[in-house]
Amino acid sequence: MDELKDLFLQDKPAGILVEIKRGRGEIYASVLSKEVDCTYSHAVKILKKFEKNDLVEFDKNGRKKLIELTDDGEEIASTMDELFRKINNVG
Repeated sequence: MDELKDLFLQDKPAGILVEIKRGRGEIYASVLSKEVDCTYSHAVKILKKFEKNDLVEFDKNGRKKLIELTDDGEEIASTMDELFRKINNVG
C-alpha cells in the first residue's frame, strides 16, 4: 500500500497514468515518456510497477506494446485527472 501511495504522489507516475487515460489512439511507452518529459527507461519502470499492481495491461501488437488501463487503473486515473484539472484552475 505504501508503495502505491509513494508512486502516485510523484509527478511522473501520476502524469503517465493521466496521459494514458487522456490518450487518443494507441498508447506506447515512448509516447508517454515524451508527454511527461522523462526518459523511456524511467517510463517503462513506472509502467512495470503499474502492471504489477494491476493498473495497466500490455497488449503486444507485433513489436509494439500497447498500454491500456485496467478498471482500477481507469478509476485512479480519472481521480488524478480531476485533481489535476482542479489544481490548474486554482489561482
